Amino acid sequence: MKKLTVFTPTYNRAYCLHNCYVSLKNQTCKEFIWLIIDDGSSDETKALVEGWMEENEIEIKYFWQENQGMHGAHNTAYKIINTELNVCIDSDDYMPLDAVEKIIRFWNQYGNEEVSGIIGLDSYTDGNVIGTKLPVNLKKSRLFDLYNKHGVTGDKKLVYRTELTKSFPYPLFTNERYVGLAYKYHMLDKQYEMLLMNEILCCVEYLPDGSSYNMLNQYLKNPRGFAFYRKEMMKLPFASSTFKFRQAIHYVSSSFISKNKNFLKETPNIMLTLFAIPLGITLYFYITRKAKTV
Repeated sequence: MKKLTVFTPTYNRAYCLHNCYVSLKNQTCKEFIWLIIDDGSSDETKALVEGWMEENEIEIKYFWQENQGMHGAHNTAYKIINTELNVCIDSDDYMPLDAVEKIIRFWNQYGNEEVSGIIGLDSYTDGNVIGTKLPVNLKKSRLFDLYNKHGVTGDKKLVYRTELTKSFPYPLFTNERYVGLAYKYHMLDKQYEMLLMNEILCCVEYLPDGSSYNMLNQYLKNPRGFAFYRKEMMKLPFASSTFKFRQAIHYVSSSFISKNKNFLKETPNIMLTLFAIPLGITLYFYITRKAKTV
């Protein structure tokens, strides 16, 4: 049985999905499955993938669903995957040709049930690492601690043990399409650290139709999803008071956007939320005004 599933959520990305396919079919190690979760595309994605499946260069699984957003596509992927490990490669990204080989070799050498997976590096398409590399003096860490304790910056590539990622499914909110993916990662942080691997596992291109470029509109369109995420972040036992206060500010802002009058009853930290109200209201007005000009 193959050890790794590379899964790709996609929505009307037929125009760029080819780069991901080329990188995968040319991997130096073919011991993986490519799972494509088509989140309701109306373009030629299905026909494109079916053509690749006929080529039979790599093992491909394709699943179409009604549009649920990135987190809904992740939920579906985790239900389907049955390999030991999984990694998400977005539809506008691709893998260096030896990435699968490096992941499997590293896991075979160091992997164990006391960690939840591997943290590797993302790079831009020019090969430059996004943000900072991982601390060379650490062999493992919580993802949260990397950013909030060890000063790591920039997107990183996460390889998880599949049996763990089936836990903590993302909630789906009617007429919303976004919940922060880090929710699941930080829930796993409560129980496990991750192995650190200072190798580039994914090359990233931030396209204009990606969520990174549209975050202000995401705030406006998905306030309940954001509020849920902020509440969960306020509960993290290893987070600092400063971090939790920032989450409370965002929670207040999202609650105002969703017109949730019960936000004080629903918060996990009433005092922190009360103190955050003035700044939360300020953030609410900033988001609503700024989004109109973007």
